[in-house]
Amino acid sequence: MPEGAELDYILKQNLLTKAEILTLLQEVFIPLGFRKFRLTGGEPLLRPDVVEIVREIATNPATEDLAITTNGFLLPSLAQPLYDAGLRRINISIDSLDPDNFARLIGKQGRFHWQQTWKGIQIAHQIGFNPLKLNVVVIPGVNDHEILALAALTINQPWHIRFIEFMPIGNQDLFQQQAWIPSAQLREQIRQHWGLIESKVKGNGPADVFKIPEAKGTLGFISQMSECFCDRCNRMRLSADGWLRPCLLNETGQINLKTLLNQGVEFSKIREQVAQLLALKPEINYKQRDSGTQGETYSRTMSQIGG
Repeated sequence: MPEGAELDYILKQNLLTKAEILTLLQEVFIPLGFRKFRLTGGEPLLRPDVVEIVREIATNPATEDLAITTNGFLLPSLAQPLYDAGLRRINISIDSLDPDNFARLIGKQGRFHWQQTWKGIQIAHQIGFNPLKLNVVVIPGVNDHEILALAALTINQPWHIRFIEFMPIGNQDLFQQQAWIPSAQLREQIRQHWGLIESKVKGNGPADVFKIPEAKGTLGFISQMSECFCDRCNRMRLSADGWLRPCLLNETGQINLKTLLNQGVEFSKIREQVAQLLALKPEINYKQRDSGTQGETYSRTMSQIGG
């Protein structure tokens, strides 16, 4: 979160209920061909019913893939229940291996949060989550000196590190001060130290995947700033308060599905609206690619949007 930012919580009554999420899944998304799902945030593990939601989605015969993106803080107690509920893929955000630097990034209680997050990573690994991915947003002058240390985690563990280019989403001041580092520069740094080869293991997301020779894990590079992949994106995003959006950064054509459910709109009519938004997505993708993201201003922060 940006330094000094204040949390603006969505009222509980405005959040999608578990029943609404599962109804939309079964009556709208699956009939339209959705088969892969990710629970993200904010922080999805804050939901008291997250394990039940995972179980319902994981056991649905139509589900081909289910993953969660989390900050890992609550994983020490939730990793086993989530695994038992059917979750197998997990992404954990950890932007530094230095507790003090971690505190600089997230603010108060940072050292304690780092210890708790690292414990969550260890427990998830021990339980057997595979793949276990660690997301790192690289910020010049903040954590770019840790690139080799983070990459080294993949040598002896079958972990997948994902280096993500810093984007100007609700972080305009920091972005203007620090800017971003192209993925190609990170790859060259790693290549000069150990060597770097393309990996045969490809992810489900936008990462270009490499590995250190003989390493057990992989290194992925998500390069939205330097190598925009908007035109290849096939993802839709359902927010916690029911808005269906075709793009992380673009709200063109968004639909509030919670409102439609509350109004008693027939499922067939909701599917029609979602199908129309799906048809618009390629055009939105290309416009986003052509406009780029550098220098743009967004009202929502990544802590509100999710990963």
